[in-house]
Amino acid sequence: MEISIKNLSKSYGKKAALQDINLDISKGMFGLLGPNGAGKTTLMRILTTLLRKDSGQIMINGIKLEETARIRELIGYLPQEFSMYSNLSVYEAMDYLALLSNIGPVKLRNQLIMELLHKVNLEQNLKTKVKALSGGMKRRLGIAQALLNNPKLLIVDEPTAGLDPEERIRFRNLLRDFSEDRIVILSTHIVEDIEFTCENIGILNQGRLVYKGAVKDLLASSEGAVWTASIDRGQLDEVRSSSTIISSVSEGDKVKLKLLAGEKPMPEAEEARPTLEDAYMHIMKGGVA
Repeated sequence: MEISIKNLSKSYGKKAALQDINLDISKGMFGLLGPNGAGKTTLMRILTTLLRKDSGQIMINGIKLEETARIRELIGYLPQEFSMYSNLSVYEAMDYLALLSNIGPVKLRNQLIMELLHKVNLEQNLKTKVKALSGGMKRRLGIAQALLNNPKLLIVDEPTAGLDPEERIRFRNLLRDFSEDRIVILSTHIVEDIEFTCENIGILNQGRLVYKGAVKDLLASSEGAVWTASIDRGQLDEVRSSSTIISSVSEGDKVKLKLLAGEKPMPEAEEARPTLEDAYMHIMKGGVA
């Protein structure tokens, strides 16, 4: 199972949403990272055949994207804005969607629904109305519906936005388990979601792919560019003008900084081991991977 994207471009009027994207994705968890408006959702909607590309070629499992019916048989999709039939129970909603997907007979459909609800830890909520579910439970129900047709490719767009920390961890673990025998594309602007789930990532910025490859290689590319220093508050404006500050913590009359700089920014600075968030900021500020 592989996705091959070559010279993909898409514009809305005069605004370029995607510009000459070249990317190969294989089995496992793949993270698509970038700020809001970077083009992530546009790319996801093109892959799911919900949006037409302007140019370029996409192959999924050896099938051209233009073969819409065959492509849709391969894909499960959880969009950023997910809604379901709010007055139906969890089981009724799943059963209705299974019917729309021509899954039958009744016994087989029931078995499949129960297996999926067990996987997403909703088997105790069969009779709960969809509208009564928490945000995290609705997201898990969304994953269950996306897996009804046993897709080879699962695409989830900003799945943890608005979830509390416990739900985010549970959701990330759930996606990682599903990725063992399929491609799972996780599109997000939350660096932590990528850090704990994905070995390979692509970073989009203003419609361009500014990085593609392994997380470990991205981290290695930022070594020597991340520093920490404790400075007097009066020095803060001067430091801001010469370096990119990633974070700051007050320590009485001083401020402890983490910052990006191509060389040692001040005598008291110490080189720090980059996190994925640091490496992401390095790339977004023009660093080279």
